[in-house]
Amino acid sequence: MEKTIELKTIEPTALFGVGDAHIKLIEATISATIIARGEIIKIKGKTRDVENAHEVLHEMMETLSSKGSLTVRNVQNLIALVTSVNGNNNGEHHVPNIVIHYGKKGAIVPKTKGQEEYVKIVHKNDVVFSIGPAGTGKTFLAVAFAMAALEHHEVDRIILCRPAVEAGESLGFLPGDLKEKVDPYLAPLYDSLRIILSENKLNQLIERNVIEVVPLAYMRGRTMDSAYMILDEAQNATIMQMKMFLTRLGIGSRAIVAGDITQIDLQNQSDSGLVQVATILKDVDGIGFVMLDKSDVVRHHLVMKIIQAYDKKIKQKKKP
Repeated sequence: MEKTIELKTIEPTALFGVGDAHIKLIEATISATIIARGEIIKIKGKTRDVENAHEVLHEMMETLSSKGSLTVRNVQNLIALVTSVNGNNNGEHHVPNIVIHYGKKGAIVPKTKGQEEYVKIVHKNDVVFSIGPAGTGKTFLAVAFAMAALEHHEVDRIILCRPAVEAGESLGFLPGDLKEKVDPYLAPLYDSLRIILSENKLNQLIERNVIEVVPLAYMRGRTMDSAYMILDEAQNATIMQMKMFLTRLGIGSRAIVAGDITQIDLQNQSDSGLVQVATILKDVDGIGFVMLDKSDVVRHHLVMKIIQAYDKKIKQKKKP
């Protein structure tokens, strides 16, 4: 049996240890061969040994992401834990069935049934529309999907954008350069990135244009090959802006469009491209839709109650 792990956001030397000490420690305890070359790890051997070694490496990545460092003692403890637990056929510490990406705080996994469906739809389609209320993980998971694709060399860059509805034509009158003018509107996208990546790694990827965060208006005229495109707050994109964004898709690219149709800031709500898109593209092969609801909220427990209270008030107003 053979398994391969590809690294891109975790520093290989920190994981492998000085002189590959951590890898040698695993091999000395578990009868598996581990070949580490740059960002690629290959594990070979009997099925049980490969699974154990893979699980140890998974736990090492989690420890490194959360603590920022990994010691020989950490690795020894993880090997003892995994071999002991698996030897007793206790599955409590096994690698999660669905890991979207390893962020700086550990494995990013779906936490609700709706999010699990989100994962399935993303894996089956090149373009996915994720629609739901605040706190359901629409944007955060989209960024995690994109980071996973980047780490697995499925794409070469990530493009994140959102409409700057409030800015309108006033951008030119705001102080500072373009970045300073638009960054306030893009702050939620940076927030998601900072949860997943260290500040240093994020800055490196932005400087190399591997990650680009831009207003939706600046996507016009571009073609994005081998890119993971994310449109956030898509309910505030007009019908023509939505078409413009979707037609930027180049060879080898994928896209996630995330939004909440109950939070439209456009003067005329019927102008929202997100409202219209389900009717226009529902039968197009390769395009998927995921509808999240209040049961998928993973923020503070009060967020769900707030959504329910507002929904109740809106329904009361609609009654004749």
